[in-house]
Amino acid sequence: MRDLKLPGGRHPEKAHRPDNAQPKKPDWIRVKAPTSKGYFETHRIMREHKLVTVCEEAGCPNAGECWGQGHATMMIMGEICTRGCTFCNVATGKPQTLDAFEPGRVADAVAKLGLKHVVVTSVDRDDLEDGGAEHFAQTIRAIRHRAPGTTIEILTPDFLHCADSVLETVVAARPDVFNHNLETVPGLYPSVRPGARYFHSLRLLQRVKELDPTMFTKSGIMVGLGEERQGVHQVMDDMRAADVDFLTIGQYLQPTPKHHAVARFVHPDEFAAYEKAAYGKGFLMVSATPLTRSSYHAGEDFARLRAARQAKFA
Repeated sequence: MRDLKLPGGRHPEKAHRPDNAQPKKPDWIRVKAPTSKGYFETHRIMREHKLVTVCEEAGCPNAGECWGQGHATMMIMGEICTRGCTFCNVATGKPQTLDAFEPGRVADAVAKLGLKHVVVTSVDRDDLEDGGAEHFAQTIRAIRHRAPGTTIEILTPDFLHCADSVLETVVAARPDVFNHNLETVPGLYPSVRPGARYFHSLRLLQRVKELDPTMFTKSGIMVGLGEERQGVHQVMDDMRAADVDFLTIGQYLQPTPKHHAVARFVHPDEFAAYEKAAYGKGFLMVSATPLTRSSYHAGEDFARLRAARQAKFA
C-alpha cells in the first residue's frame, strides 16, 4: 500500500500536477462547521466499526448536516482507489486486500444508526477480477439480514475491465436503487475522468434496467468544470435514452490546488433551470442545487421517487 504520509500530504500521487487557484466560494456554497451531538455519535459508530465513509474521504460539504441526522454514506473496499480522477479527493494507489468481515460491520452500523435508507459506495478496484461486484452483493445481503427494514442504494464503480456478467451479480442482490455517476459531459472525460469511458458508464445504467426493469436507476453530474449548458442537456437526453429515473446535479468544489480547477460557480437560478428541463425530459426525480451530492437527502428523495413512479402508473 502506498504511504499516504509522504511529503506532499494526502495525495502524493498528485504532487506532479500544477497548482490550480481555488476561487473564493460564493455565499450560497458556504456551510456551517459540524458541532451537533448527532454528528459526533455518528463519527463514534463509524470508528467503532472501522468503517470508511465517502463523506470524509471526498470532503463532502454536507457531512455536518447528514451526520448530525445519523446519516452516512458507507464506502466499502478500502480508502485507496485504483483510478486517478482529477476531481476526486480519494487517494490513488495500490489498495489492500478485501476485508471479508466488512459487509457484516457495515450492516451492524446501519442497524445501530437505525437508518431507514442507506447509501453504499466504493472506490474503484481495477485490481479485482470482478471489480468488487461480489463484495457489493455480500454487503447488500448483510444489510438485508441485519436491518431488513432499511432500503439500500448503491453507488458503484463502472466495472470497466470486468466481464459483463459481474453486473448481474450486483443486480441479483436486489438493491433498491442502482446509482452510477457519469460525473461530467463526455468532452471533459480526458481531463476529469481519464480512466473511465462515458458510453461504457451510460451502457452500464442501461443494462441494469434490462436486467431488472423494476429497479430504480440514478446518475449524477457535477457542473462548474468547464462544461457548456448544451452539453448538460445532452447528458440528460443520453440518460433518459438509457431509462435513468433519477438525476442529480451539483456544483463541483475543488478539494486542493492539485485537483481540477473550478471553472465557475453556477448560480442557483441555473440549477433551477436544469431541474425544470430535466423534469420536462421525463426524469421521475431530479435534485439540482449547488450542494446536491449523490447521497444528500437520499432517503427523502427515494421516498419521493417511489411515489412518483406510483403516480405515473396509477
